[in-house]
Amino acid sequence: MSVGELSRRSVLNGCALCAVAGVIGFVVAKNSAAATPKSAAAAANAYGTVQSGGELLAKLNQVPTGGGLILASAGVVLTSDAKGTVRGFSATCTHQGCAVETIENGVIVCPCHGSRFDITTGAPVAGPATVGLAEVVVVVRGDSVFTG
Repeated sequence: MSVGELSRRSVLNGCALCAVAGVIGFVVAKNSAAATPKSAAAAANAYGTVQSGGELLAKLNQVPTGGGLILASAGVVLTSDAKGTVRGFSATCTHQGCAVETIENGVIVCPCHGSRFDITTGAPVAGPATVGLAEVVVVVRGDSVFTG
């Protein structure tokens, strides 16, 4: 046999070595920190990071019924429908990423291109945006609104 030829034994030894290395790699990866699921707050969506839980956003009386409050520093819009149900949405317009600036007549308004979003669902009611604002989970505890 010449130096450049492979024997059946060397091919089988190579295959056995690959199989053992694969099993060891699987066991190590399965038990590593990278394999554990991360919380939703650790992920990022196309419009920014999801707010982590428990951060105080506003007092309940700051969110007008039938309107809302834009928290630019937190990147969140808080809205309250006619029944007083508080919801949270991303303050980033889905059209081209501008920050929404006002809430008028039951809609969240983006100043850049005029997109408008429903305060109860975040769905677009006037374009050019065709995708609704991302929901931000919020929790009302007592007289305050927190990230969920």
